[in-house]
Amino acid sequence: MTTTRQKKAAKSNIKKAAAAAKSKRTISHLPKKTRTALGKEGAKAARRKKRSHK
Repeated sequence: MTTTRQKKAAKSNIKKAAAAAKSKRTISHLPKKTRTALGKEGAKAARRKKRSHK
C-alpha cells in the first residue's frame, strides 16, 4: 500500500517527466517504465474527458 506522500510524489514526477519530454521531445529516450506510466496517465485523462462529454 502506498502512502499519500508517495502518491503525491509519483504524480508530481510523472508531471515533471511529461513536461520535460514535451519540451525536449525525449519521450523516445525515457526509460520504458516512465514511458508506460506516461501512456497510462494519458489514457486515463482521455477516458475522463470522454466520460464527461457524454
